[in-house]
Formats: sequence, structure tokens, C-alpha cells
Amino acid sequence: MIRAVGRAGLLTGACLLLTAGAQAAFADTLRDALVLAYQTNPTLESARAQQRATDESVPIARASGLPSLSADATYTEFVKRSANSFTAPERGLSAGVDLGVPIYSGGAVKNRVKAAKNRVQAGQADLRGTESAVFSQIVAAYMDVIQNQAIVGLNRGNVDVLNVNLQATSDRFEIGDLTRTDVAQSQSRLALAQGDARSAEANLAASRERYIQLVGKVPNALEPPPPLPNLPVSADEAVRVALDNNPDILASKERVDAAENDIDVAGAGRLPTVSLYTSGAYNNYFNTLGGANSAQIKQTEQTAQAGARLTIPLFQGGRPAAQRRQAQAQASAALETQIEIERDVIAQTRSAYTSWTAANELIRSAQVAVEAAELSLEGVRAENTVGNRTILDILNAEQELLNARVRLVTARRNAYVAGFSLLAAMGRAEARDLNLDGGTLYDPDLNYKRVRGKWFDWDDDRAPTVQSTRTVDTPVQDGDIPPQ
Repeated sequence: MIRAVGRAGLLTGACLLLTAGAQAAFADTLRDALVLAYQTNPTLESARAQQRATDESVPIARASGLPSLSADATYTEFVKRSANSFTAPERGLSAGVDLGVPIYSGGAVKNRVKAAKNRVQAGQADLRGTESAVFSQIVAAYMDVIQNQAIVGLNRGNVDVLNVNLQATSDRFEIGDLTRTDVAQSQSRLALAQGDARSAEANLAASRERYIQLVGKVPNALEPPPPLPNLPVSADEAVRVALDNNPDILASKERVDAAENDIDVAGAGRLPTVSLYTSGAYNNYFNTLGGANSAQIKQTEQTAQAGARLTIPLFQGGRPAAQRRQAQAQASAALETQIEIERDVIAQTRSAYTSWTAANELIRSAQVAVEAAELSLEGVRAENTVGNRTILDILNAEQELLNARVRLVTARRNAYVAGFSLLAAMGRAEARDLNLDGGTLYDPDLNYKRVRGKWFDWDDDRAPTVQSTRTVDTPVQDGDIPPQ
């Protein structure tokens, strides 16, 4: 979990990775990448919008328990009247108003609202999980760019060394000190190294494009990432934290509660309901009612009624029982899913902890391998000068050193990504944990509190607009790196 200790403090431990080239004056940091993605990533923006849609389920559920008011008006022209009717009106206007107030619905409204609130809480936990997943992807993309830049630099350095070796081997062949076989071996290794360098450049270009996809901008001289503090000391500690904080587990618990409320909602279909009602009507016949005697007949009238209505369902073909059994089965499925998610989180957390510790051990062994390979290459070159080693021995030693350095770079990248993945599994890799300083953090609860009590039928929000940024104008990436 990255704590807010200031930009300079977060750069402590900047030697975590091998980097290619000097840092530019306006380099990007991991914090910069996370802040920008938090503000403009389309996956996050889509998840937030979806959560706002989920928030509306609460006022929708509550609406069926609130009074309803409707009005209607009808104007009628009696174009063809009965020949035997001498008093039928020629035209008429009728208008009415109806008000209904639900009093008791068997608990359906109350439990439907409870279920909606549980699903809002589950959605907010899902949003946390989306943030964590996006941040994990960004960390991996950030480290991939740094790793691949380092590998490109190592491969280019190897090509330069092999060019010098080939030139030296060719010169010694010209004076008869070496054979054509030695020259061919140097040429072969150089060609392979050039191919590896091109592959490394292609990998770097691909990792930069992935970075643009997630962050929304071109990576610019990425700085080494800050250390990851508050990592657990054991797998058991990591699992304990994950069981309390992992958003997937929290969401599954809320969905279980919602499913249990759905059982009561379904059962309410066979209980009595009570409501109050009132209505009023107005009719106007425009002095056409009564025919020749219309002056003696009142042309307008008003009526009003009020009462209470009790509805007792007696038989519905078994539908309420089937709906309740269906809800019970769905609740059972939610309970089993909760256990499944818990198992998955435990496995992910333990696996991430193992990967993190293994990667750290691999860093230490890779560092030893690099130091040994450097010493070995120096010795082989010295022994070659006195005729005890061949050109092939030198080429092999150089290849071993390159492989060891690449493994070290890869191990450092894997250790950092595994460490962040461990924090994510523990529920500690979200915006609220990273203390991002790019402005106010998005709080989904604010929108829920804004809409949960709304009841006016015309209380709309503004038309939707795109919040995330496009990347169509970013340049095509390549595998080039600044000269070393």
C-alpha cells in the first residue's frame, strides 16, 4: 500500500530496477500514471456509471410504497347518435383524478428496498474491486515498460560488444592468429543478438501501447517505482486481511443478504394488501345534453369517492409458492457462491504471497549469477589472451552474462508486480489505500445519498457525456530508447 509521504519520499528505493538511459527532466512516476488513469480510464468510468444505475434501484423499489396520483381527460364528439334518442348529448368533456395510498403490502415493499440497498453495497464493493484490478494492470504495464526498456538496452549493448568481437576476430584471422571457424562463430552470435534486439524492441513497443491503453498517454521516461510498504510477513496474515477487506468477499456477503430479502418479497405475494383510494370526476356536455330540454338539465356534474380496499388472494395457481421456492434456490446459490469466492480469494492471496517471496529470492540468486557471470567473462577474456580459451568460450561467457542480467531485470519486475497483486488480493490496492494526490477521490456513496430519497417524476440528471479520454491521437510506439 503506497502511503502519502510526499513525492520525494515515494522515490526512496529507486534502484529497484535496472533502467535504460538517463531520466528525462519531465519523467513520469507510477503515482502519475495511477492518478491519470483514476481520472480518465474508461473501465473505471463505466463501472462508476453502472454503480450509479444500481443506486437507482432503491428509489425504484421504494416507489411502489408511495402514493400514486393520476389524472385523465376525454373530449368526445357523438358523431352518430341513435335515432330513438332525443336527449343524448352531441359532445362532452370528462376529467378525473385518482389517488391511491398503499397501506400494507405484505412486506413486499420493505424487503424489496432492503434487497436494493444490499445490492447497492455489493455494487460499491465491486467498484472497489474494479479499481484494484485496473491499478494492478497499470502497475504491470508500467513495470513492463521499464523491464523491456532495460532488456532493449542490454541487447543493444550485447550487439555492440559482439560487433567489436567480430571486428577483432576478423583482424586476428587476417594475420593468421584465428581460423575462419572463429569468425563464423562471431558472425553467428552477432546475427542472433541482432534478432534478439529486434524482438526486444517489438516487446517494448507492445508494452508502451498497453500502457497508453490503460493510462491514456505515452510513457515518458518512467521512473523506478516506490517501494510497496505494509506487505504481510506471512501467508496466514495476508489471508486474514483478505478475508476482512477483499471487495469480492464483501460484495458476495451483501448479495447473500439481498437474496434472503428476495425470499420475503416473493412470499408477500400470498398475503393480504390494504390501500386507500379516492377519486373525483367532472363532466361537461356543452349545453347539448337533453336535446330540446337542455335548458332544464344541468350540463355539468362533479362526483367524488373515497374508500379503503382490502385484497385477499385466495388462489393464484401456485405462483407465489413457486416464486418463493425460486427465491430460496437463488439464495442457496448465493451462499454457495460466497464460499466459492472465499476459496478463490484464499487461493489468490496464498499464490500471490508465494510468487512474491519466490521472486524476491530469485532477485538475490540472479544478482549472484550476474556478479559471477561478470567475473567469469573477465577471466575467460584474460585466459584467451594466453591461448587457454577459444573465441567460442568468450561468446558463451558473454551470452551467460546477458542471460543473467535479463533474468535479474525480469525478477525485479515480477517481484514488484507480485507484491502489488498481493496487496490487491488483501483489499489494499484501491484508490483509498494509495492516497492518490490527483484531487478528490470518487465516492460512490455520495451519489447514492443524493438519489435514494428522490420521488419527483421529473427530477432527471443531465444527459450523459464521455468522461474518459481517447488515445487515437497518440503516436504509434516503437522500441527505441534514449542512447546510453
